Amino acid sequence: MTDTARTGWWNLLPAGIRGQVDGYVLQDARLQAVRVVREVGRAHGLGLTEAQTVAHDRYLHHGDRIARTPDSPLDLESLAARAAGCPGRVLAIEAVRDGDTTHDWFVDLLAVTAEPTGEQRLVTIYRSTAVRHLGEHEDHGPLHPSAAATRAGTALAARLSVPFHFASPDRPDDQAPRWRP
Repeated sequence: MTDTARTGWWNLLPAGIRGQVDGYVLQDARLQAVRVVREVGRAHGLGLTEAQTVAHDRYLHHGDRIARTPDSPLDLESLAARAAGCPGRVLAIEAVRDGDTTHDWFVDLLAVTAEPTGEQRLVTIYRSTAVRHLGEHEDHGPLHPSAAATRAGTALAARLSVPFHFASPDRPDDQAPRWRP
């Protein structure tokens, strides 16, 4: 795909739409930017892949001006404070691997609670969070979020004297067995 073609896609969009897309990009709202490009660009033959490319190019264009969504803290004190704020008694800490087209693979670290029975998300660990937490020199490849979740989840579970459960650290599996009391 040539730069000229990519610039052409951007130029097909009306000025007002380009302003809206840039507004979403500057707010680090990638999905909304892609959605607008796709909806408006559809009439010009732009599909989802092209809409994602246009949004990506706008991220590159704006660079450091983007108000990035801050990474969640993975330090033990912050996680323990989040767990202490959960309604009900914490029975276990669980990690669940998932993914999407915007964030790639990520891991949700959850507190499984009793009375009320349920789960509370403590943190979502994206690759950028994992790299920051593990250090840039530890190469875990695509398992960065899993490695960070295992390290943080194990430490938190030990602090709370509860089990840590991670059924599928090596690959996403929404059918993997979940922790049950």
